[in-house]
Amino acid sequence: MTKGSSITRVLDIIEAISQAKHPPSPLDLAVALDIPKPSIHRLLQTLEQEGFVKCESYGGYVIGDRTFKMLMGAWEQEPLKIERLAILQRLSDQIGETCGIAILNNNQMLYTDRIQTNWPLQVYLPVGSTVPLWCTSSGKLFLSYLPEARQQKVLKLLPIQAMTKNTLVDPTAFANNLEQIFEQKLGTDDEEFIAGMVACSVPICRNEQIVACLYTHAPTIRKSLADLIAFEPMLREAAQALGMLIEQHSNE
Repeated sequence: MTKGSSITRVLDIIEAISQAKHPPSPLDLAVALDIPKPSIHRLLQTLEQEGFVKCESYGGYVIGDRTFKMLMGAWEQEPLKIERLAILQRLSDQIGETCGIAILNNNQMLYTDRIQTNWPLQVYLPVGSTVPLWCTSSGKLFLSYLPEARQQKVLKLLPIQAMTKNTLVDPTAFANNLEQIFEQKLGTDDEEFIAGMVACSVPICRNEQIVACLYTHAPTIRKSLADLIAFEPMLREAAQALGMLIEQHSNE
């Protein structure tokens, strides 16, 4: 494989899109990767047709379903999964509640890993579940990290609706909540998604960029939101360990 070959360029484009803080435009990619404009448009068109990337409504590119499935396949491979679950198990034992990892997937949050407690009363959201962005601790945390311009565009496209009486649907109140979450780097869900359930989450970062969220949730009959937030230091310690794990395996 020679430098500058079509295969190399395709891989560089997919890597650049997957690591970008915001969906890059064809011009962004052409400049960053030193690829002529006609070539970048041709390669992006081919990648989009094959499902490896997709163009959002405002012109930026994100990874497509086929790339996402490849990433998820790598995510599920051993021993990475065993090590992640070991970290989650320790955290769950410390908190006494369910803990898991969520990632962004097509304007929803996808639960990829989960350690569930043995309490009789459970909130059943198994691995593979998808939940809304606007009313979950992980979803709001991801939204808070978006650049302001993109955040506003995404919020206009989301079907924001009241899931419970606590769901924040007022634009000003919601924007203020996202600002607070970003400042604290702590996502919260005060019975906003499911009545009787509270949750909080912290970012899992790679190269100072959020790649996933580490969350814990509990029924209010056992814990309040304040009770969960009290475990913030343990959540951050586990998130740091998970981030280092991702970085380690990415460099291997």
